[in-house]
Amino acid sequence: NSFVTRTNTCGELRSAHVGQEVTLYGWVQYQRQGLFLVLRDFQGLTQIVIPQDEAHSHVKKLLSNAPVESVVRVTGIVSPRPPGQENPKMPTGDIEVKAETAEILNSCKKLPFEIKDFIKKSEALRMQYRYLDLRSFRLQYNLRLRSRMVMRMREYLCNLHGFVDVETPTLFKRTPGGAKEFLVPSREAGKFYSLPQSPQQFKQLLMVGGLDRYFQVARCYRDEGSRPDRQPEFTQIDIEMSFVDQAGIQRLIEGLLQYSWPEERGCITIPFPSMTYEEALADYGTDKPDTRFGMKIVDISDFLRGSDIQFVQNALSYPHGTVKAICIPQGVRYLKNKDLESLKESAKSQFNQEIMEIICRPDRRLKSLLTKFLGEEQQSELMQALNMQVDDVVLLAAGEHKQVCSALGSLRLESADLLEAAGLVLRDPTTFHFLWVVDFPLFLPKEENPTELESAHHPFTAPHPSDTSLLYSDPTKVRSQHYDLVLNGSEVGGGSIRIHSAEQQHFVLEKVLKEDSEVLSHLLEALEFGAPPHGGIALGLDRLISLIVDAPSIRDVIAFPKSFRGRDLMGNAPDYVTPEELEPYHIQVSWPLAEKEAKQN
Repeated sequence: NSFVTRTNTCGELRSAHVGQEVTLYGWVQYQRQGLFLVLRDFQGLTQIVIPQDEAHSHVKKLLSNAPVESVVRVTGIVSPRPPGQENPKMPTGDIEVKAETAEILNSCKKLPFEIKDFIKKSEALRMQYRYLDLRSFRLQYNLRLRSRMVMRMREYLCNLHGFVDVETPTLFKRTPGGAKEFLVPSREAGKFYSLPQSPQQFKQLLMVGGLDRYFQVARCYRDEGSRPDRQPEFTQIDIEMSFVDQAGIQRLIEGLLQYSWPEERGCITIPFPSMTYEEALADYGTDKPDTRFGMKIVDISDFLRGSDIQFVQNALSYPHGTVKAICIPQGVRYLKNKDLESLKESAKSQFNQEIMEIICRPDRRLKSLLTKFLGEEQQSELMQALNMQVDDVVLLAAGEHKQVCSALGSLRLESADLLEAAGLVLRDPTTFHFLWVVDFPLFLPKEENPTELESAHHPFTAPHPSDTSLLYSDPTKVRSQHYDLVLNGSEVGGGSIRIHSAEQQHFVLEKVLKEDSEVLSHLLEALEFGAPPHGGIALGLDRLISLIVDAPSIRDVIAFPKSFRGRDLMGNAPDYVTPEELEPYHIQVSWPLAEKEAKQN
C-alpha cells in the first residue's frame, strides 16, 4: 500500500482489523439486491455492506447502480460478519466492510464476457480483450509467479554467483541455419537488419571480451508462426560462462531452479537424472521423454529373431533393423476399437509405420495375428518380456530403428492421452520430472536433402572431446557437447559448450555445413584474439512457467501474446503502412489482386 491512497488491499483484511476505518479501491465483482457487493483487486476479494439508512441513501444509490467491473473507492468500518454468515472459502471471509462513503471512479460498459475463471470464452475473444482477461485470478497468478521467479533467478545469478546482466542488440544481421528470422528494413537500399532468434553470437563475444559470466532475460524472435508452445516473440533466461564444462553448466541450472522454484509447487530434488540421446530414443522414442509414467519401448528383436514371421525377418535383415513394442496397461478396459485403429492410422500417416496389436485375454492367452507363429512357451516368454497383464494391449512395430522408435514414442504419448481421457491417471500435473538429455549427434541429415548435413543444435556447438578426430573423417558419427533440459516431456532448456577455435569453427561452417562463413566473419575473427573456452544455456521462460502452473498454452503466461497465426488480435498487428511510409526504405509492395481489392474496399 506504499505510495497509494488506499489503506489496504481487498485481500488482506482479517478479524484483527475489526473496528478500523479503511479505504479500499477495486472493481465490482458482483452486487446482490442492493444489500452488498464484492470488491476485487489484484490480491483478493472483500465483501462491502451497502448502507440501508436514509443518511447514506446517496451511497446506497451509487453502489447499488454501479455496473459490474466498474472501478470504485469505498471507505468504511471493518466489522465481523454475522454468526453463520462467515465464508471459509474467502481469506477475508470472517469480515465485511460497512460502507460510509463511496465514489465511482470509472463506470464499466457492457462486457464482452464475464471476468470469471470458470466461464468458458473463446481464445480469440480473450486475446481481443486481453486487458479484461488480465483481470482474471488465473492470469494474475501466472504473471505474478513469473515475476517472482525471474527476480529470484536474478538474485541467484547476479548476487550469489557474480553474473553480469547485459542487454544485447535486437537489430542485427542474418544468421546462417536455424529458424527463419524477422527482417527489418533499413534506409540503405537493399539492406536489412534481422531480429535475432537468440543472443547467441553476442554472448560468445562477451566471453571473448572477458566478462566471464553473462546473464540476460532476453527477448527472442522466430518467424515460424505459433504453436501451443511457441510464439514469434518469446523470452529466455540466457546464460554464458567462461572456463566451464558441461557438468558445471548443469550444476548451475539445477541450483538456479531449486533457488527460484515457487514454494507452493513443492520442492525439486537435485541433481537431475541424465540419459543420452540414444537411450532416450531407444526407450521413449523421443529426445524429450516424459518420465512421469512407464510404457517404455521394449526391444524384442532377439526374442523374435528365430521365428517364422515374414515381416519380422524382413525388418531384421536390414542394417539397423529392429522389432520393438510398447505395452498399454489396461488397454482393453480403457480403449475402444476405434482408439486402437486411430493409433495404427496415426503411425501409418506420420511415420509410414505398420503396427500390430497383441491383446492379453482374461485367461492370460494372447489374441493376435502373431500367435499362430508362436508356441505356448514362446507366448509366455513374450508376455514376460513385455510384462503383460490381463487386459493389457501391446503395440508392435518392425523396421528401421529410428523410425520404429519415433513411431512408438508418438503412440506412447497418444495412448497416454486416450487412457487419461477415459479416466486412468498416468501423468500427475503436480509432479515435476526434470531430465538432462546429453550426447546428441553434432550433425543430422537435412530432411529435404539427406546427403547434406545441418547442425543438430547450432553451428557453434563443440564436438565431444572423444570424437574430435571424427569431425574431419566422418562427421556423421560425431557426438556433440550439447545438452537439453526436459521437464515432463517438454524441452525447457538447451545449451552447449562452444567451439572456441577459429580454425575448427571455420571448418564446421565451410566444409561440413557448406555455409558461407563470410556472414560470420566478425565472430571468426574474434575467436582468433584469445577466445576462452566457454559454454552456456538458454531456458525457455514462457514454457517453463506454463508447465509450473499447468497452463494449456504459453499464451496463458504471457501478458500480451500473439495468436495461433502470429497476430495481435487486440491491436490488429501486423498492419498496413502507406507507400509514402515505405519510400525511405526503398520498398514497394506487390499486391495479389484479391488482397488489393479487399484493401480498397
